Amino acid sequence: MSGTAVLAAGSHRSRTRKVRVGKVEIGGGAPVSVQSMTITDTRDIEGTLVQIYQLAAEGCEIVRLAVPDQAAAEALGGIKPRSPLPIVADIHFDHRLALAALEAGVDKLRINPGNIGSRARTRTVAEAAKRQGVPIRIGANIGSLSKATLRKFGQPCAEALVDSALEDVKVLQDLDFHDIVISVKASDVPMAVDAYTMISERVDYPLHVGITESGTAWTGGIKSATGIGAILARGIGDTIRVSLAADPVEEVKVGFEILKSLGLRTRGVQLVACPSCGRAEVDIIAIAQEVERRLARIDAPVKVAVMGCAVNGPGEARMADLGIACGRGMGLLFKNGKIIASLPESRLVDALMEQVEQLASEKAATG
Repeated sequence: MSGTAVLAAGSHRSRTRKVRVGKVEIGGGAPVSVQSMTITDTRDIEGTLVQIYQLAAEGCEIVRLAVPDQAAAEALGGIKPRSPLPIVADIHFDHRLALAALEAGVDKLRINPGNIGSRARTRTVAEAAKRQGVPIRIGANIGSLSKATLRKFGQPCAEALVDSALEDVKVLQDLDFHDIVISVKASDVPMAVDAYTMISERVDYPLHVGITESGTAWTGGIKSATGIGAILARGIGDTIRVSLAADPVEEVKVGFEILKSLGLRTRGVQLVACPSCGRAEVDIIAIAQEVERRLARIDAPVKVAVMGCAVNGPGEARMADLGIACGRGMGLLFKNGKIIASLPESRLVDALMEQVEQLASEKAATG
């Protein structure tokens, strides 16, 4: 996690209770964590583990698995001991699936007491979760509001989401269960921002932030960045999931880019590249894309600038750890704000990458 950057962008974060999901802390000032959800059939143990490892390699910190039936719940017993990530079991309608997931050793449950059944069934789940120290996420979603809630508010709205979530929270509180995480997701960005703002003023439980059913990797990524970014910029949110109709690895990539853009996390390289314009005397688009491709395998928190002209280029490059400012057929290589080389255009990217890899190695050696 970045030191100065976090103080600048995250010092006003709402203080929430701390909840532990396996080895990952949520709330209480812990770094905002990035989650995703597998799209495999949970009953396919090996296939699901492959995807979990892919997500872990991209930096995912918590993974949720669908548990639609008893066979999926039983498969958790084969997945959990081999998973590099904490496992969240996604449970709906049948409280016995939650109990089986707990028996399999999951690190967190995602349930809605309203669709689990009677209060007695919710009590049974809450008591079992409490014995094992497993938190529960209450997930209010604009697409699954109860008929009673819709009658009360007349239509889906932020107030309805908050009311629905708080009703379910009260059920758990009445059972003396307080190891709770809350989400109030909507596909409408202003509605989601309003809902998270409202609920953050009502409770001190950690909040799981997301824009539900946001869309494909392209449109959903933009929509999620807009919504999740607006919520986090208000100091609200302790863990996020970018919900995309895409490979879940893309969710993790977008999630970290959102956090990096707000100065909340620094995993991987932050690339600053100037827009294409008529002042550029090089193919800045091709150069930036090549640098981005080659930076993808670097995990160290390094800021890299790729600039295409003499107007803003040198100044922007100096603000990065490393950077290049291109001119006609040549360019300058910067390190910590100082020019360290003037090179032909054909050598710029290779020289930049040599410096990036060296700096990444130094950061890794110093922890």
